[in-house]
Amino acid sequence: MSSPITFSGFNNIDFNVVLNSLMQQASVPLTSLQTQQKTLQTRVTGFDTLSSNVKALSSAAAALTKPSNLLMLAGSSSDEQAVGVSVGTTATAGDYDIVVNELARAQVTVSASSAPDANTTIVANAGTLTIGGVDVAIAGDVTLQQLATTINGTAGIGVTAAVLKTGTNTYRLVLSGKQAGVANAFTIAGGLTGGTGVSFTDTDNDGLSGNSAADNAVTATDASLLFNNVLVTGDSNTFADIVPGVTLTVHKKDPATTIQVGVSTDGTSLKTAITDFVTAYNTLATFVGDQRAAAAKGDQTSIGREPILRQLYNGLRASLLGPHGSGALTRLAEVGIEFTTTGQLKLNEQVFDDAVTAGVDDVRALFADAAGPMPGVTALLDGFSAADGIIPTGKKRLETQIATMAAQIDDMQARLALERQSLQKQFAEADAVMSRLNSQSGSLANLNNIWGAFNK
Repeated sequence: MSSPITFSGFNNIDFNVVLNSLMQQASVPLTSLQTQQKTLQTRVTGFDTLSSNVKALSSAAAALTKPSNLLMLAGSSSDEQAVGVSVGTTATAGDYDIVVNELARAQVTVSASSAPDANTTIVANAGTLTIGGVDVAIAGDVTLQQLATTINGTAGIGVTAAVLKTGTNTYRLVLSGKQAGVANAFTIAGGLTGGTGVSFTDTDNDGLSGNSAADNAVTATDASLLFNNVLVTGDSNTFADIVPGVTLTVHKKDPATTIQVGVSTDGTSLKTAITDFVTAYNTLATFVGDQRAAAAKGDQTSIGREPILRQLYNGLRASLLGPHGSGALTRLAEVGIEFTTTGQLKLNEQVFDDAVTAGVDDVRALFADAAGPMPGVTALLDGFSAADGIIPTGKKRLETQIATMAAQIDDMQARLALERQSLQKQFAEADAVMSRLNSQSGSLANLNNIWGAFNK
């Protein structure tokens, strides 16, 4: 603000008081425009909140179509450390007795020979080691570690080689089958020459190692279990095809113990997903209701008068209340998703539990059907929240208005600044003129006094 200027000829009136009063009147249109701009900015914030709520509801609706939430079956085991169970959508409820007679194991064979170190002593310099029918050729000096590396680099070989320290200055070559089961057992035929030598135990002296249990640290075995007293074997500890949709994983051999495994109806995951959807819907509905109530009271900052709120609200209610699909269940109310008298959603858990008990497949079909309620809700919401959807379009319209107002405000502020400068200059000049007149008036008065004194 400029320094105060007083009018010497007008009883020392403060120039700024007059100037500010004039500028305040001149700024009324600017103040009005700034208020309008702030109102629109608040509406933009309302659009952002609406968009966030719509996206949250869309995500919750999509979750209700996920297979993991629609499974509604759960597996149980009396001893998870012995037998684990998982279920898929093709499973059916049932109870099974499991006895684990044997686990599937991969063969492990350790060299009978040893070396005093892994990386210095030459154990061979020529020849071929045949493992599981695959030749590993050696050309030149190799240490025990280099031999293991060569084995691991051989294409198509069914083992993994490693060097194991088994004692002080004692290192051995360990060959482990890559896959469990009797069918993946392997034999070893030694043909390496030179160096300190590499050999494996051949209990039956048939020229092959690994084909006798005594040759191996671990002999390859198949998994064997009694499933409801029926013998089942396999080369893996995972059984995925005994009962459709049920996968068993055996962890512990115990022929003397029977493990109870069950598959039962369980709507927990779906119930949780429905609860999340209800919460998301109610959050959106509350926001819409608050905005409309504010608009009805004359609050210009709300978006309650925006037509999209009515479109969104009506569209959602139609999707949630109407029939969908052609299955046994066609309405959400049939699985406990109900509207309250205040327009909120709630989950009637008793109705939901009864529906699941009556028919898991029917409940699953209501949510999984492409013509079901949730795909329709998701499509509706996406139409509002997509990049070129109704909400971004409405927000952009407001932002364009705000930008236009910002330019107008800048122009007004520039004009008012010039007007202030002009007034300051005019009043300063007027004050200077009055100062000169006052000075001249004083001189004349003095002259008159002198003339009067002279004529006495």
